[in-house]
Amino acid sequence: MGRSGPVGDDPSGGAVRGPAQTLRRLAAVAAGGLLIIATAAEARPLRVMSLDQCADQYVLALKPDAELALSPRADDPDAWLKETARGRTRVRPTLEAAVTFQPDVVVRYWGGEPRLLSRLEARGTPTAIVADTSDFNGIRANIRTVAQALDATERGEVLIRRMDARLTQAAPKTVERPTALYLTPGGFTAGRETLIDAIFNAAGYRNAADKPYFNPVSVERVALFPPIRFVLGFFDQPRGDWRGPGRHPVVRKAAEGRVAARLPGAALTCPAWFAADAAALLAESRP
Repeated sequence: MGRSGPVGDDPSGGAVRGPAQTLRRLAAVAAGGLLIIATAAEARPLRVMSLDQCADQYVLALKPDAELALSPRADDPDAWLKETARGRTRVRPTLEAAVTFQPDVVVRYWGGEPRLLSRLEARGTPTAIVADTSDFNGIRANIRTVAQALDATERGEVLIRRMDARLTQAAPKTVERPTALYLTPGGFTAGRETLIDAIFNAAGYRNAADKPYFNPVSVERVALFPPIRFVLGFFDQPRGDWRGPGRHPVVRKAAEGRVAARLPGAALTCPAWFAADAAALLAESRP
């Protein structure tokens, strides 16, 4: 009778792996698979979903190399970075769109349906919120909030320095502050506690609006007591309110020869760094 081989030897001559060795091999394979998955996840661009036009501006400026899903209005005429947005993916800010896109980070100002916002919160998806603000300190905070969420802190600081340079450019060189009334095609003005008021202050203007926040302008009052100067906002937009009080013949007549500046709607739609561009433009018209 022949001598049997060592324990664990395959009769065919190959070694038989014991349970421990098999488990170690499986663990190594699993670890390798996880490493491949992790490496692939790190290699792909960050997926960022923007829920409204204001958020679009932030993600385009701070993370242009990300895989972006912008809002449907990203390249509208009143978008500051409309040229940059062209050719980018645009999706509706809905739950279905988010499920399909699977964002790593979401950025929003006001956009997003309730179902989507609830799901994002439940899943713990990082969501950076652009806060409504009435001053430039609030804009600096917004930039830093979104930049941190997008791992773009350096670009955020560059954006803040650019904004501050524009504000320095707009700053008045004298103590005189000319008075002007802000007016939109829809017939609204903006008083204290608004970003428009901060733009006026930065440009060295005194705001003629005597009430805080946004209020309608009386056509009759403009006719009887026309302001010394008007600053017009959003009148460049083709889809502006063509029948609004701001375009009323009486108001147009009162504004003749009294328009200090026409601010582009794209600079006014969002609490963002380009409000400083509006201030610099307004400052150019200061007497």
